[in-house]
Amino acid sequence: MPRGFVCASIVLLLFGCAPKTEYDLIIRNGKIYDGSGAPTYAGDVAINADTIAALGVLKNAAGRVEIDVNGMAVAPGFINMLSWATETLLVDGRSQSDIRQGVTLEIFGEGWSMGPLNDAP
Repeated sequence: MPRGFVCASIVLLLFGCAPKTEYDLIIRNGKIYDGSGAPTYAGDVAINADTIAALGVLKNAAGRVEIDVNGMAVAPGFINMLSWATETLLVDGRSQSDIRQGVTLEIFGEGWSMGPLNDAP
């Protein structure tokens, strides 16, 4: 048997037997917008706790939870620089109307506000 074939077989065997890296969550098969302005690419996002731990095609990885988002966009949170959600936040303090659109930061205070809501100084 040729020496190169034996070496290649050993390398493939070693890498094929490598343990899978485990993450808390893997978002699989998304169209990734990384926020840099670079073109999108297909791949996975691995998350541990509240931190993005890995990006790319993560074939040798497993998640405690895995979500297949094939065909969907995966992007960093959006900032609403001129939010007028003051009234909707009073009705639903969980901010579901913006969170479901990807908004993770609301900037308030341009003009008037809804507070204070009582007569206390």
